[in-house]
Amino acid sequence: MQRTIVSAALLLAVVLAAPAYAAEGGLQIFPDFQPLDPLSWPRSRYVQLLVLFLLLIAPVNRLVLKPLLGVLDERGARIEGARKRAQEVGAQADGVFARYQAAIEAARKQADELRNRALDDARGDQTKILAQARRAAEAEMSAARTDVAGALAGARVGLRSQTEGLAREAAERVLGRTLS
Repeated sequence: MQRTIVSAALLLAVVLAAPAYAAEGGLQIFPDFQPLDPLSWPRSRYVQLLVLFLLLIAPVNRLVLKPLLGVLDERGARIEGARKRAQEVGAQADGVFARYQAAIEAARKQADELRNRALDDARGDQTKILAQARRAAEAEMSAARTDVAGALAGARVGLRSQTEGLAREAAERVLGRTLS
């Protein structure tokens, strides 16, 4: 609509354009206007344009300028409202993002606590298992020592009884005769 108004104004300016008058005595902007002769004023193009301008002010204001300014004001109000809504939505988004970050941090802390508890439990279980394994190994070692000590004592007893027989046999061989 604004382009149409501008185009119409340019077309009107071209149609109503009058030739420029050059005077040898100098440049006269309104050569047909005689300010000292009021009787020539109605024929003067300057006065006619001034009257036309004054007559067109009210309709142009009512038909063009007021609706145009109303549309521009309404547009400005909508833009300002949209900006305010965008700021409100941005503030809400910031709040949601902050809650999201806090929830993530809380979940991380909880996961760290759970992981640390699980590690502590695993370490405790490992300590218990190692202690049980040590006790079992010590019991087996003690049983083995007892068995070895018993076998050693039995072997010593057996060797003592055999030692006398072997010593006799060795003495008989060395002496070459039987010992009684």
